[in-house]
Amino acid sequence: MKKVLLIAALAAPLLTGCVIAVSDGEAQTHWAGNSSSWEEHHQFNRESISGLTLDTSYQNVLNKLKTPDFTELLKKDGDVYQVLFYATHSIHSDGKMTKDECTPLVFKNEKLIGVGDSIYNSLSAI
Repeated sequence: MKKVLLIAALAAPLLTGCVIAVSDGEAQTHWAGNSSSWEEHHQFNRESISGLTLDTSYQNVLNKLKTPDFTELLKKDGDVYQVLFYATHSIHSDGKMTKDECTPLVFKNEKLIGVGDSIYNSLSAI
């Protein structure tokens, strides 16, 4: 009996780092919750963008949509062009956002002049 107690006493410090994990599905539930969260975020962005009108100010868009996923800035012939990219549709399931999963909002001198790839691609001609 003394041997068993001695072994248990000596082994106890070695077992303090052991963790036994039992899954009850919470990890899966939390993952699904995160998935829903990004989907809701994309939906919010799509709805907000669809309600924008031309000449909306840069600051009003930032107030409504908050921080963009990407930005670009260009000055040409005295005009300042700002492009804000907001996540609106996931293409890749790698958990990383790319510009091709975003909708570009193009501003000229702090006024919205267009939304989408067509207006964004036209900037290369400037």
